[in-house]
Amino acid sequence: MPTPNPVQAEKQHQSIRLFENDLLERLSHVHPITPLLMWTPIAGWLLWRSLSFYELPGWPVFFIALAGMFVWTLSEYCLHRFLFHFPASNKASKWLVFLFHGNHHADPKDKTRLVMPPTGAIPIMAALYFLFGLVIPQPWIQPFCGGFIIGYLIYDYIHYSTHHFPMKNPVAKFIKHYHLKHHHSGEGGRFGVSSPIWDWVFGSDPGRH
Repeated sequence: MPTPNPVQAEKQHQSIRLFENDLLERLSHVHPITPLLMWTPIAGWLLWRSLSFYELPGWPVFFIALAGMFVWTLSEYCLHRFLFHFPASNKASKWLVFLFHGNHHADPKDKTRLVMPPTGAIPIMAALYFLFGLVIPQPWIQPFCGGFIIGYLIYDYIHYSTHHFPMKNPVAKFIKHYHLKHHHSGEGGRFGVSSPIWDWVFGSDPGRH
């Protein structure tokens, strides 16, 4: 009686290499739990300072944090549409676009490049904090940015889930299919990940034309 063939082990996923330097290449990979461990304490600290240190009233803190979460959805849309899908015209800018986002389109199942590495997230968040500080005074900028960071975390894990979890809830299933159409439909658009609202506002959802 012939011996059955052993079950072949699934091939280990090979990420696209972005850097020749080994250290830079390692920094381009991030465990999916990293943003949660890094940004949750910062968001909590900003909200705690608002209530305990500055003694701001609870409901206004809640609503400005909610506003920060909402503004994140617009920032997410603008970053995705105008920075990550920038129509690069020379070799250097094309490489930067591929570094920030093109590699995700080339290999959307890469689990270590689905959430933003701290090396990219920290300067972007610092620049946004500075810009928001031009129009939102202290100490209100702190609960606003606390909510903004929470919105960012929600986005990061919705994005991860759309690529790696079934998401059977009707709303979650719609979000998953909406984002996967951005990757695979060939129609372009659909830049919102956590919400399609800004695609609908700015007319970048091909399905609504």
